[in-house]
Amino acid sequence: MEGKVVLITGGSSGIGRDTALAFAKEGARVVIAARGVERGEATAHEICAAGGRAIFVRADMAKTADVAKLVPKTVKTYGRLDYAFNNAATEGTPNRTAEFTEKEYDEILRVNLKAVWLAMKDQIRQMLQQQPAGGAIVNTSSINGLGGVAGGALYAATKAAVISLSKSAAQEYAQQGIRVNALVAGGFDTPMLRRVFERAGGGDPAQAKAVEEQISQMVPLRRIGLPEEAAQAVLWLCSDAASYVTGHSMIVDGGLTAWAR
Repeated sequence: MEGKVVLITGGSSGIGRDTALAFAKEGARVVIAARGVERGEATAHEICAAGGRAIFVRADMAKTADVAKLVPKTVKTYGRLDYAFNNAATEGTPNRTAEFTEKEYDEILRVNLKAVWLAMKDQIRQMLQQQPAGGAIVNTSSINGLGGVAGGALYAATKAAVISLSKSAAQEYAQQGIRVNALVAGGFDTPMLRRVFERAGGGDPAQAKAVEEQISQMVPLRRIGLPEEAAQAVLWLCSDAASYVTGHSMIVDGGLTAWAR
């Protein structure tokens, strides 16, 4: 991926951060977009300190104007866009379906679905017009989007929609050299998952650890995934090694959902 350009949303922590580092190690020029300035700049600095090239762009994916500036900034800095990893998301607050507020509905759909669609619009248009044309896009979904989850209906709904959005775009733009796939992530050791454990444990660290252990035992590999393992899946989906792969929802979950698929 020497000299290629990748844009990563939610790139300041968790899977996004490790994916940014992985792309940089392969020689790609990296644009990291996220709300967290300190963590985002630290990730970009780490890449540059290791001899890579990266910039950080502060962006709140709930704000249309912030999403709209990402591709122009990428092209202005590096001249083109070869890969995009739309990874930013919010888990929202757990609740039963009938008890979510309209405000909560609007917020989680704005970040987890609308922002992905808006980002893809700009990414696809750039990939179509640049020379040489083409590129690869990966959108982060979740195993919760495969069959729903009690207490997280809105999150699950957005992640199911991300899969359908990815598959639809893959069919539309395949002949123009753009591949679109979805990373269907299981449990990975990220700040988001840590927050889930903490809430499930009622704020008690010991209980949070017990929840983590319980979830780990449900996974055939008997552990929570490492963010760098998800990053390698994204890297492969964007690489030339996956040149015949598009419209795919790649499940990376340690075998958790193997029984149901």
